Amino acid sequence: MAGATATSGPIGIFGGTFDPIHFGHLRTALELREILGLAEVRFIPCRVPPHRDALPSAGALRLDMVRAAVGEEDGFSVDEREFERPGPSYSIDTLTSLRAEVGPRPLCLLLGMDAFLGLPTWHRWTELLDVAHVVVAHRPGWVMPADGPLGKLLAQRRADTPKPLHEDTHGRVFVTAVTQLEISATDLRGALARGNDPRYLVPDVVREIIMRSGCYR
Repeated sequence: MAGATATSGPIGIFGGTFDPIHFGHLRTALELREILGLAEVRFIPCRVPPHRDALPSAGALRLDMVRAAVGEEDGFSVDEREFERPGPSYSIDTLTSLRAEVGPRPLCLLLGMDAFLGLPTWHRWTELLDVAHVVVAHRPGWVMPADGPLGKLLAQRRADTPKPLHEDTHGRVFVTAVTQLEISATDLRGALARGNDPRYLVPDVVREIIMRSGCYR
């Protein structure tokens, strides 16, 4: 784990299909930025998710929704690199690309509990910590894996405080509880397909795009 020399703080990387982006995503990103002391959070929409079939909404619309959702929030930005790269959107490729750009600056891959539990199924997952830290946001009361590959990973790499995420450029795992808004993108798409209004589940600017385009009907 290399020592960090940058003074501008770690960058949080929040990837996902964001189909659609909702308040659960945004609240988690905000709390992790505050808890970890991140300089910024970059939302990176996935163009071709390796673990899913074709997405219900077109990539251009998902990008528009993410841009609209984060546009007014200081410290949030949208990174479109996965839409500029052909083939499946593998996180290791994205992080390697980012590492080449930011140099010796800490990168923090932000994951929810479900994504973390599925980490061993990811493409070249054991290489992720060679380029970034992994931050796991979980529900209060969640019991971390004690055995298997994730249990071993936590035993070897877990940080008890955010401090190592600033001192090292990569290589640590930090686990923290955040407020979990029980909003499911899958359930939200189903409700939209039935003609329900997504008000108070997504930002108003995202709702406007959804309603205007009819992308989930």
